[in-house]
Amino acid sequence: MKRNYSAFAEDIPAYSGPKAAREAHADLKQLSAIPRHIYARPELQILPSQRRFSKMPWLVPMLELLPPTSISHLKEWGLSTIFVLAKNYNKLVHVWESVTAMVELWHPQTNSFIFPEFEVTILLEELEIMLGLPRYQRGEESALSYTVEQINSWSILAYITTKKNDLYSMTSGMHVHLLPIAQWITSQCKRKTTNYTAIAKAAAICICGVILFPEADGAISFGNLSIIDSISEGMEIGQAVLGFLYAGLTSATLGGPFYGSVVALEL
Repeated sequence: MKRNYSAFAEDIPAYSGPKAAREAHADLKQLSAIPRHIYARPELQILPSQRRFSKMPWLVPMLELLPPTSISHLKEWGLSTIFVLAKNYNKLVHVWESVTAMVELWHPQTNSFIFPEFEVTILLEELEIMLGLPRYQRGEESALSYTVEQINSWSILAYITTKKNDLYSMTSGMHVHLLPIAQWITSQCKRKTTNYTAIAKAAAICICGVILFPEADGAISFGNLSIIDSISEGMEIGQAVLGFLYAGLTSATLGGPFYGSVVALEL
């Protein structure tokens, strides 16, 4: 596993033998030395106000209305496991005491959990396997290119609906609200329209927003909306899911809100 220490490389002395290396690593593992780390602040827990998760009573009824063709699209995009998890979302029980215990062991510089005798982290490969996500193929990096463009949430949502009232109800600030999208899906399904691909894209936003990118109650950021939208184009999103979880763990470690896929963490 390769790590990028560039952010704090100036603090790492040149290699001077195995003994010095062990001592340097021991210093790096001192969680109590990290300013504001939850490890040294026993009064901190992941409080309800920090969890940013709530029950989504609209999720399961909406998914039960999806036409078979739209469900087939979700499966083609590699979201079969996410779909099953979402359909059973109301049965999931998160043990927040256990999540807090893991956060207390999280090191924000190494992105790993520090135990007394060893350290461990969540690997991309195992996350992709457990969540059934499309696998990132190593060795194809030279064939990849990325174009950085301004995220236009309106163009993404316009594929679902072009009605201005619907679009305005789906967005506020820098976030997209999932409930209005679910209501649009429900309306389309009850009217038995044939917008199967649009329904599938809207459903992907809802289930990925709840299972993979939960950030605020019933909402996702514009950035994560763009990531979810790329699924239908054949992009692998495991790296984004893992990075978002890492960021959420670091936030909670330093006393901020916890966000990210708690389902992936518990798995």
